[in-house]
Amino acid sequence: MKERKIEITVYEAERPEELAPADTTLLREAANATKNAYTPYSKFNVGAALLLSNGEIICGSNQENAAFPSGLCAERVVLFYAGSRYPDAAIRAIAISSATGGKENPHPVYPCGACRQVLLECEHRAGHPIKVIMGSASKVHVVHSAKDLLPLCFELKEK
Repeated sequence: MKERKIEITVYEAERPEELAPADTTLLREAANATKNAYTPYSKFNVGAALLLSNGEIICGSNQENAAFPSGLCAERVVLFYAGSRYPDAAIRAIAISSATGGKENPHPVYPCGACRQVLLECEHRAGHPIKVIMGSASKVHVVHSAKDLLPLCFELKEK
């Protein structure tokens, strides 16, 4: 048996202003989307914003339900909406932000496993990587492909 090392690169910025202007705008939209979250149980609001190839920015937020796990994460809310509303527009980037009690959280929030797999499926459909921007009150983490968040992912290979 041989050992195989898997490495990813995560870019870190101390402030959103260190990002490209389009990424800063996307992160601001994600932070604003946290206000639309429905979180009566966890009180942990998450917002996500997508930049589409047609220039549109669309947003989503997490939506909880008493019949757990019937709720949905912000990332999947916005990804599925984009797929149904803009089926011909590829996703270029997604920004994710979280808040508790109306204040942006101090650490970046990362997509859950299910959201990472959905992001990978969107990358596959688009035929190119999707930049993932994860922001907080104190720093921003960026990866240039959703695959960086799930390196040993489930993939169906086309024949």
